[in-house]
Amino acid sequence: MASSPATAPGPPTPPVPLMELLASKDLGLRRIAGPADADLLWVHTSEMADPYPYLLGGELLLSAGVLLTDPDHYVGRLVEAGAAALGFGVRPVHETVPPALIEACDRQGLPLLEVPPETPFTTIARAVWRLMAEARHRELRRVTRAQQALATAAARPDPVPAVLHQLATQLGGRAVLLTARGEEVHAAGRAPAEEAHAAGRRPDPEASGALTRLARVVARDRPGSPSSATDTHGGTHLSAYALGGGEGLVLGLATRQRESGDHTVAGIAVVLLSLLAAPHQGAGAAGRSAALVRMLLGASPAEVAPLLGSTGPWTVIHARRTDGAPADALTAGALGASLGTALVDAGRGPGEAVRVLLGPGPEPARIAARPGETTAQPGETAVQPARTTARPGQTAAQPARPTPRPGETAPEPARLTPRPGWTLGASAPTPVTALAAADALAARALAHARATRAPLTVDAPTGGLAALVPPEQAAAHARALLAPLTAPLADTLRSWLSLHGSWDRTAVALGVHRNTVRQRIGRCAELLGADLNDMDVRAELWFALRQT
Repeated sequence: MASSPATAPGPPTPPVPLMELLASKDLGLRRIAGPADADLLWVHTSEMADPYPYLLGGELLLSAGVLLTDPDHYVGRLVEAGAAALGFGVRPVHETVPPALIEACDRQGLPLLEVPPETPFTTIARAVWRLMAEARHRELRRVTRAQQALATAAARPDPVPAVLHQLATQLGGRAVLLTARGEEVHAAGRAPAEEAHAAGRRPDPEASGALTRLARVVARDRPGSPSSATDTHGGTHLSAYALGGGEGLVLGLATRQRESGDHTVAGIAVVLLSLLAAPHQGAGAAGRSAALVRMLLGASPAEVAPLLGSTGPWTVIHARRTDGAPADALTAGALGASLGTALVDAGRGPGEAVRVLLGPGPEPARIAARPGETTAQPGETAVQPARTTARPGQTAAQPARPTPRPGETAPEPARLTPRPGWTLGASAPTPVTALAAADALAARALAHARATRAPLTVDAPTGGLAALVPPEQAAAHARALLAPLTAPLADTLRSWLSLHGSWDRTAVALGVHRNTVRQRIGRCAELLGADLNDMDVRAELWFALRQT
């Protein structure tokens, strides 16, 4: 008994549809039996009575039938070996294709081609290799375009949903990010079953949960799990890929067909999603990070210091999507990753800003602007300093830093650059003992950035002449001067002065109507007994408000 054909790796090029080869008129090939649909992976010539042991599967086998004695047995062996098609050359052995061979190919479903005498087998082989090279070139171009599109999507402010959407578009199906338990995190595109339902066709009832079950197979929550798996349900091709990391996230795909290059495109997406989801793998990690940020921004200094492992300086950042869309944990985690921190809180509720806690130490990706400075990248809006800048010839005062020990160098405060698709407000670098106050300053900076349409506003520390007044005396003067004002009135006056008396921008920053701003400023003037159009009055009030 002949042994089975040896298992061989897949072909280095995409398969060639049989119809493409038949479309080459110069070859003169004619299909005379069997189905029209077949994919050619190789070309092989053999005159053996039984070529089964030497076939890998997917071949176009070319033969002149020199040893053909039993067509039915011969075709059966070719089908058993997985041959894709048979090309039979007429003359000099056979004047025509034997009718028994035609009947056997029709009965067993093997495509049979008639090769005219003027077409050498070598010419057919060259034609197949040429078509394979063209298919490979098309695949490489498709993969390159998909890679560029996925990389562009990964640079968006919502990278995870954007990558899934682009992947679904490239593959023509549905892409979904699942947890190890099969819970859907993000999804994009329409599954073939949904398209069938929309077209009035009956969808496959098994396909709905098949992808979830396939995801559990590759989820890395147990040893020995495969990195990918595929399945088919009712014409729907399913694929699942495990993402890198320890939380078991899985990329699931459901497509109408599986084309050459799809696995490569999916592999690119797996790498990108693994990197993007790494800072906050799963809901549990996101919740722990958010809880830590909230605790740090509200806890006492004694409780915070051991958790952070550093006295600072620390920067609190408030962020909102420029397009107004809410930010989920993965999108906020990607923002944190771009800033170089995993301390991100995105779960405070709809309409709330994302909060990020940035530790000490400069990084190349975020070195650009110190508090009080204005900078711009090519094509970006200049960063707006928050309420104070240095006068000409002076340098904006820097915040106090922790005193280094002898022989040590004080850590540099983090420096920020705008992030595409985000509006950021940041506090000045602050010691660990003032994180709660820095949180409020970051909120004010974000309001200022949104009102002025700046991508980034950094709350500048007190500098210039104001820094010459002892802090205790400045705070006492501020309390006395602002005593008549309630907290909402003081916040309105602070925002109005920081925006140079603009009613509209102040309304945007505070989220109220411009008439409300006018009423509040008028009330401040009454309670303070001051003319707010007087520049000296404004300067004194601004000095006082900066102390609160």
